Amino acid sequence: MVPPPVPPKTSYADTFWCTYIVSVVAASIAEVVTYPLDLTKTRLQIQGEKAAAAAAAGNGNLNGPYRGMLQTGVGIVREEGFLKLWQGVTPAIYRHVVYSGIRIVTYEKMRDQLFHKDLDGSFPVWKSAISGVTSGALAQFVASPTDLVKVQIQMEGKRRLLGKPPRVHGTLHAFQKILAKGGIRGLWKGSIPNVQRAALVNLGDLTTYDSAKQFILTHTSLPDSHLTHMLSSGCAGLVAATMGTPADVVKTRIMNQPTDASGKGIVYKSSLDCLVKTVQNEGFLALYKGFLPVWIRMAPWSLTFWLSFEQIRHTIGGSAF
Repeated sequence: MVPPPVPPKTSYADTFWCTYIVSVVAASIAEVVTYPLDLTKTRLQIQGEKAAAAAAAGNGNLNGPYRGMLQTGVGIVREEGFLKLWQGVTPAIYRHVVYSGIRIVTYEKMRDQLFHKDLDGSFPVWKSAISGVTSGALAQFVASPTDLVKVQIQMEGKRRLLGKPPRVHGTLHAFQKILAKGGIRGLWKGSIPNVQRAALVNLGDLTTYDSAKQFILTHTSLPDSHLTHMLSSGCAGLVAATMGTPADVVKTRIMNQPTDASGKGIVYKSSLDCLVKTVQNEGFLALYKGFLPVWIRMAPWSLTFWLSFEQIRHTIGGSAF
């Protein structure tokens, strides 16, 4: 008697929801480890904006001398406390519950089911670029409200040191206040520069990681190992920081600006207006304000994320990215 055929074994590690969950876990690990650099970067980007506003009002620099990355970090610890380096980490993790899961599963679906790899297993850079931009933009648009809350909470410690009343008292209060003042649309304040930034960052991160890993595996004797993941993620972090910092500066300033009764920004009319005013008031290099902490954060963030993602996936029996 011929035994019945054995159905192929399903790898649940490669399913949509498992990939989504693994992406969120890996991103949460990376976020907690590197979050102080994100806070420092945000403070640096706002610093020049406040100084320019004070000078325009004829009051000089009301916020003291300019601080660099290290001085800003040390200043936060000294003036606000060590744990304030993680101020806003809760909405940051909420963001990755949406953002990181969507960007990874969207990229993989576009790569494996829409564009498809070539017969030799390679994935052309132009296809990877389209997949990276699309997945990043979609993920960030959905996650934009959590990013808005994160930026506002990050600035609370500085506001209180300057003698200003707090705007928000926590994640839930921030969401409630934004909804009360601007409605549902208010949750997407700054979403355009946010989406632009995410598209550029993921063009740098996903596309570079995938392409660099493919290049290393094809043109060297290195296996699909931790070393390959480290080299690929290092390239991805540098390219992502270079492409995404200008949009990140614009995004941060638009999200941090005060709004009128209708929820419209008072300082900037649009992301283009913010870009022009930043260059006019502070020079072109202001668009790369905070680049060093952005790069220093993105490199270990990318490294931590991809090592965690690949290792978790391997452990549960999934395929490599």
